[in-house]
Amino acid sequence: MSVNYLNNKDLLEEIHKSKNTYCSYSKPEYHQYDIILASKDKINIRTIAEAKRNRAKRMGDELFAQRKEAGEKVKLAECEFDYKKVVKTDLVFRIMTYEHIPINKTRKKSQKTEADSHDRVNFPPFQHWKFDENDELICVGKSHWRGGVKSGKFSKDHGQITNTLARMYMKLCERYATRGNVRGYTYNDEMRAQAILQLTQVGLQFNEAKSNNPFAYFTAAVTNSFVRIINIEKRNQNIRDDILEMNDMAPSYTRTSNAEHAASLRRFEREEE
Repeated sequence: MSVNYLNNKDLLEEIHKSKNTYCSYSKPEYHQYDIILASKDKINIRTIAEAKRNRAKRMGDELFAQRKEAGEKVKLAECEFDYKKVVKTDLVFRIMTYEHIPINKTRKKSQKTEADSHDRVNFPPFQHWKFDENDELICVGKSHWRGGVKSGKFSKDHGQITNTLARMYMKLCERYATRGNVRGYTYNDEMRAQAILQLTQVGLQFNEAKSNNPFAYFTAAVTNSFVRIINIEKRNQNIRDDILEMNDMAPSYTRTSNAEHAASLRRFEREEE
């Protein structure tokens, strides 16, 4: 898959695929969730109905895409599913929980959140649950897990991001590096490389339960990375200029021009007085 442009739909799909490489499911089809909830206690009549609507919409979108690829002239309204016909036992609930993540009391001295008392993981952990034929909830999937859902064990290093998501990271950083406010820096390549590294570290931390806009999340991470490198380089440049001035040598053009500008402002203020 070539990456010509970035949109939230494709980003969410690749994030989902990447996270699935760190997960284990009792059946492959259980990887697709219908709703995200904070706990199993949130599963009730209202959330079940919402999950049915989400599943019906996804099924309609998939059918529409399939018929379009087949060359049919079809409208999206013709592919809509009635959510009332969705069977309750087909629903998959994603529950955000640290229940299956090992406890680690020594990782942080000050444990302010639940995550601080467990092993560090590269994205918010979750479990997938569904109703069986007896109307009882059963666990059908776990994140950061290798092997069977019941017989497996915790693992956080066996997965990886997809090649497409990696190309998306690179494309986003390349485009940001061409912005007018950063493209003129001589260390533009270093800023871009640091931004790609930053995305590989925090990209999967995007939480679908809180937002469906990963593009904004990634852009903020890239912006912070670029600004951090700029601030570091400016600080190093100030140190170099101080050393040059201490040895009676000419500082950089930037400091010289800034000093001339400040002097002209002071002259203007004196003339105004």
